[in-house]
Amino acid sequence: MIYLDHHATTPVDARVLETMLPFFTERFGNAASKQHRFGWEANDAIERARKQVASLIGAGSKDVVFTSGATEANNLAIKGAAEARRSDGDHLVTVVTEHKAVLDPLKRLESEGWRVTVLPVSSSGLVDLAELDAAITARTVLVSVMAANNEIGVLQPIKEAAALAHSKGAWFHTDAVQAVGKVPFDVDALDVDLVSITAHKIYGPKGAGALYVRRPSTSLRASNRGVKIAAQMDGGGHERGMRSGTLNVPGIAGFGRAAELAQAEMPSEATRVTGLRDRLLEALGATTDGMTVNGTLDARLPGNLNVSFEGIDGEALLVSLDDVAVSSGAACTAAEPSHVLVALGLSKDRARASLRFGIGRTTTAAEVDYAARKVSDVVTRLRAMSPV
Repeated sequence: MIYLDHHATTPVDARVLETMLPFFTERFGNAASKQHRFGWEANDAIERARKQVASLIGAGSKDVVFTSGATEANNLAIKGAAEARRSDGDHLVTVVTEHKAVLDPLKRLESEGWRVTVLPVSSSGLVDLAELDAAITARTVLVSVMAANNEIGVLQPIKEAAALAHSKGAWFHTDAVQAVGKVPFDVDALDVDLVSITAHKIYGPKGAGALYVRRPSTSLRASNRGVKIAAQMDGGGHERGMRSGTLNVPGIAGFGRAAELAQAEMPSEATRVTGLRDRLLEALGATTDGMTVNGTLDARLPGNLNVSFEGIDGEALLVSLDDVAVSSGAACTAAEPSHVLVALGLSKDRARASLRFGIGRTTTAAEVDYAARKVSDVVTRLRAMSPV
């Protein structure tokens, strides 16, 4: 089966697995054990990974807090910032196309009395910076805008959005899960305060993520602004008091190695997968009528393509692609279509008849060509069966 769903997850790179394996067996110590060699080795692995992850995003290693994944990192950033700044305001701002790991924590805060503004996007998938500026008030404590969308791959103007937040005293968080490791991302150049990332989107293991938390800095490229968030998990004061719990040493060691590989290979890999994405789009466009690209192609992840088809039943489309692993905005049995595609202005039927292709490190030109032929054949057959 051909795997073209790299935005959902990625296979663990063999080089990453090699790094992880010793920490399951002979180097199995607890990183918090300070009295013997087993703990020292584990802690050394954690700190090495912390530097590797920090380097990928242009951060200092002390700014990286390890978590169980991006969902926890998003929750820690949003709820932790809100709790820390409760005396400063009561307002939060985000965008309608955010991942549920951002929207749901904000809903929870809204149920607790916070005011939340959810901004629309244009048909391109981009937030309007003028609307964002107008939404931020003196009572806004946090703005959260996703760096790269997990469905349509659109890259938001993070640097400009962060500047708007800071101009009115708000902190800025970005869910950068899909962007980091695939496109250049530098926390100082973007001047962001909180960044959520995870290992399993960059060929690392599931169950390891991180939150960047900006500390006061004297860097010439960065402001001296620092943030201090409230912990959401208590019990031992691990990770500088921001995330208690025994650290996942094998997963974090793998995360570090995955970050190191992504940083080294990003330029060449981005060029390669962009070429494959364009090859797929050209092949589909040449053989399939009534197809629309969802979201702008001008600011997009290298390996992302999201397209919708006119006059097609979405569930039948996915079921018929039996040997090509892709996804739609929503699962084929879901009652509601993708909230991202609906936000772009697609009808519910058109949103359901959409496919997200995620091209990755293991994808070949032959696989792309086969997938294009398969989709074209399926769309043609389904339209021939349709009574409309």
